[in-house]
Amino acid sequence: MHYYFGSMMSWGLGGILMILFWFGFVWLIVWIVREVSGNKTNQDSKALAILKERYAKGEISKKEFEAKKRDLID
Repeated sequence: MHYYFGSMMSWGLGGILMILFWFGFVWLIVWIVREVSGNKTNQDSKALAILKERYAKGEISKKEFEAKKRDLID
């Protein structure tokens, strides 16, 4: 009886650990996808903010601003 009980306990622990492993794996994949996709959007918004700041300071003309903005958005 002891052998059977020990076997069931280790199987149950293994099952729990397997669930935790897969949960962690899926979470890691989701995190990686969010980081990769989020960085591009974040970089684009920083570049646009810098462009707007340069236009506001008068460093570039409206024509230059519009051309550079189109480049950033495309």
